[in-house]
Amino acid sequence: MHAYRLYLFDFDYTLVNSEPAILKCFHITLQKLGYGDRTDDVIRVTIGLPMVEAVKKILPTDDEEEAKAFVRAYTPEADRYMTPGTTFFPHTVATLRRLRENGARIAIISNKTHHRIQEKFDLDGVPELIDLIIGSNDVEAHKPDPTGLLTALEHFQIAKEDALYIGDSFVDAEAARNAGLDFAGVTTGTTSRETLASYPHIAIFDDIAELVTTLQD
Repeated sequence: MHAYRLYLFDFDYTLVNSEPAILKCFHITLQKLGYGDRTDDVIRVTIGLPMVEAVKKILPTDDEEEAKAFVRAYTPEADRYMTPGTTFFPHTVATLRRLRENGARIAIISNKTHHRIQEKFDLDGVPELIDLIIGSNDVEAHKPDPTGLLTALEHFQIAKEDALYIGDSFVDAEAARNAGLDFAGVTTGTTSRETLASYPHIAIFDDIAELVTTLQD
């Protein structure tokens, strides 16, 4: 496998574990709005979806305005708990640093908001590891739509064959396929290895550290 010039990453469950914070914010908001609670499993499987779509599945509802109202009530809780409750996976920082040392560019393409992602890198003192963030508020169409991925390619003026997208979810795999990009899956999310492997891929990793040992050594 060759080394790529541009590595595009998902955020939640790929680079970080934000599950405890997301669960907490949903539980608080559900009770605050009088919906009654939901199980962790019901919430967990929506992590990585666009927020409105996640809410529709959790409530459940087909009402767009109801879901948007929930997101508005959720946001103050996320402001309070999300970044402090999000942790990098053990090998994330070292992997990103290694890619940078080898001359690669790095971007994050996520259905999470831009500022929330930036907050995490700033809080941990490693903002220099990321060249570009494209969050949910930066594009009108969200993954699995390929707009975010294609926008990153245009930004860096890098050809598709020189870019790799890495993610944990079937949403990421679909986005890579829709963009015509190589995809590598990581099994640190809720999507099974078997599901990830059912999509076009160059590799499925159990640990993000395998990215550099497999592709760059």
